[in-house]
Amino acid sequence: MVDSQYYLPNDIGVSALDCTEAFRLLSNKEKMYSHYLSRAAWYGGLAVLLQTSPESAKIFVLLQKIFRKQTPAQLEQVATAAGLSPEEYQAFLVYAAGLYANMGNYKSFGDTKFIPNLPKDKLKALVKASQAFQDQPAEMEALWDSCSCLLFSLEDRQKQLGLGDKGITTYFSGNCSLEDAELAQKFLDSKKLSAYNTRLFKREKEGKACYEVRLASAVQKDCAVEGECETSCGSFNFEDKEFTVKRGDYAPLMEKVSFYLQKAQAYAANENQRKMLEEYARSFTLGSVDAHKEGSRYWIKDKGPIVESYIGFIESYRDPFGSRGEFEGFIAVVNKAMSERFAKLVSSAEVLLPELPWPKEFEKDTFLKPDFTSLDVLTFAGSGIPAGINIPNYDDIRQSEGFKNVSLGNVLSVAYATQKEKLTFLQEEDKDLFIKWKGPSFEVQVGLHELLGHGSGKLLVQDDEGKFNFDKSKVTNPETGEPVTSWYRGSETWDSKFSTIASSYEECRAECVGLYLCLIKKVLSIFGNEGQDAEDVVYINWLSMVRAGLLGLEFYTPESKSWRQAHMQARFVILRVLLEAGEGLVGLKELTGPDGQPDAQITLDRSKIHTVGKDAIHRFLCKLQVLKATADVEGGRALYDGYSTVSEGGPHNFMRLRETVLLRKEARKMFVQANTNINGDSVELKEYEGSAAGLICSFTERFKTTPRSWRPTFWPCAKRLPLLVLMDGLLLELQ
Repeated sequence: MVDSQYYLPNDIGVSALDCTEAFRLLSNKEKMYSHYLSRAAWYGGLAVLLQTSPESAKIFVLLQKIFRKQTPAQLEQVATAAGLSPEEYQAFLVYAAGLYANMGNYKSFGDTKFIPNLPKDKLKALVKASQAFQDQPAEMEALWDSCSCLLFSLEDRQKQLGLGDKGITTYFSGNCSLEDAELAQKFLDSKKLSAYNTRLFKREKEGKACYEVRLASAVQKDCAVEGECETSCGSFNFEDKEFTVKRGDYAPLMEKVSFYLQKAQAYAANENQRKMLEEYARSFTLGSVDAHKEGSRYWIKDKGPIVESYIGFIESYRDPFGSRGEFEGFIAVVNKAMSERFAKLVSSAEVLLPELPWPKEFEKDTFLKPDFTSLDVLTFAGSGIPAGINIPNYDDIRQSEGFKNVSLGNVLSVAYATQKEKLTFLQEEDKDLFIKWKGPSFEVQVGLHELLGHGSGKLLVQDDEGKFNFDKSKVTNPETGEPVTSWYRGSETWDSKFSTIASSYEECRAECVGLYLCLIKKVLSIFGNEGQDAEDVVYINWLSMVRAGLLGLEFYTPESKSWRQAHMQARFVILRVLLEAGEGLVGLKELTGPDGQPDAQITLDRSKIHTVGKDAIHRFLCKLQVLKATADVEGGRALYDGYSTVSEGGPHNFMRLRETVLLRKEARKMFVQANTNINGDSVELKEYEGSAAGLICSFTERFKTTPRSWRPTFWPCAKRLPLLVLMDGLLLELQ
């Protein structure tokens, strides 16, 4: 029997993201703009397959070939004839849908591998009986042979993503260690190169370690080409090691992204959008993060667009070192009614920021009011869909030029709908209240988390010219009362300094800001919550957080003593902080459930949230910000790793509680997204049913053809490739 955490259950929730009305209200020009941006995002999103595991792209191609020839309904008859039971065939569909939804065979939320919940010989029989196999037996046999072993393998290292012996990653070659990652980061810093769009490959040459840094780009030439003054590529000696910087990672995909971005330019609403797309295309063509930053500057200036979008190598959650970005792209339509609430929150930000528990010297000199909109997602390409986003992630732009916040409304409306019978670890008397107020409370938390969590706090910096962005003689550390003794220097960034803990630490800081500021009546009023309703929203927001902290134990790996999901680690840390506060604020006890199996119950004394709870978050949040602002990596790691520890001793046996959480866990929902197609001079929206079959059909039709107008210019050299797979005229390099 396979542990249930390594497969997706047949009854997993699958919901369609509804954007029919939002899309209908767009003008034809806006629909064209959305269509071409969506195509860019979807093709760029294929890079995530290559960023996840060595086998993900091969499995993707195998599935595409099968379902192009036969729909899930048609294939069902073949499955029955091949000896699969209805449950086994459904398990296959769920696996295929899961691979598409996660853009790989590791869960986007938790980084755990999932395998088909049916015997390998049954799946092999289905593949061989498929029409795709009948039409191309040699190619399909080769595809199956290339991925079938890893598709089912659950060897210890392959159970989760990680670096070295802790797991699988394709951001680094398999022989790279944490020490290699640290050395590479120093090298990149010395060259003022961002790691966001890179991968690192290590080899031995005459007994000496040599490193290759690959930049994601359509261009493969390493010399300067048209559109750039000089190239960052070449060979360099650094700390007695050879480093080579090369272009051309994901080259065919990056060319497709650039092609569609250029097509979208013709339908841009204004000059900021046009220049934004021009810089993005230049970034993906040349492998230039600087160009992407320039595009992000135009994006910030594009205030209040009807169609909102962002695309690139964005979030670093899945890089085990925490510096490399996973590709994602979203296109969404503004929900004007909901956006009005967020606009009011933005207007109140300058009043709310001083309420945060750190001295003004640790807050940005000027709050640059961002756009904050509620969006209905049309397209979200990547490994998963979040509830809210605060971008760009470039520290220098965020500090001095601004950022944007978005809340994804049609995601929120379906992602967190909960059935009472599936609500775990709560008292019966809390469950109805939880169901009633979970949505509204999460809306408040997302707003505060994104705008005033990620949007707050200053980094103390000394630039390359020796200039400080703070008065060194006056700024004191509120934790010690002494002058600050550390700060960021030159090209150092939050991600590069705090590396492996940066993502989770920052999510924890933002979550704490949400908990802290939701206690203010004005904030609750902005979201339409008054009186007893407002108090219920606060209670459920805090209760949701401590329950999420317990649920977070699912994402801890005891064997490597590591966390696989940044947000859930953050919520566990907050649970630990609130348990430590004592005075009966939070209760956590183990018990036996009605089914005779181990269970647990978490309680929150709502009368103590505004006193004991607020004081605990005040102290912890101040520490988090000061350590972050002063680049105190040693202090930050000690604090965060301490609260992240999952122990067996003490008042709570978290290792045993983890087993209970795994026993009663519920699988995360998957989303089915629509496709857009050009028909003559108009754009049509095609939606699909909210099921595993619907999700499969959406992906099969998404990558049906290659436009005749597109002809590949930059192809990888065949001699360098261990395996070539032709898909839609698109050459995938499978490492």
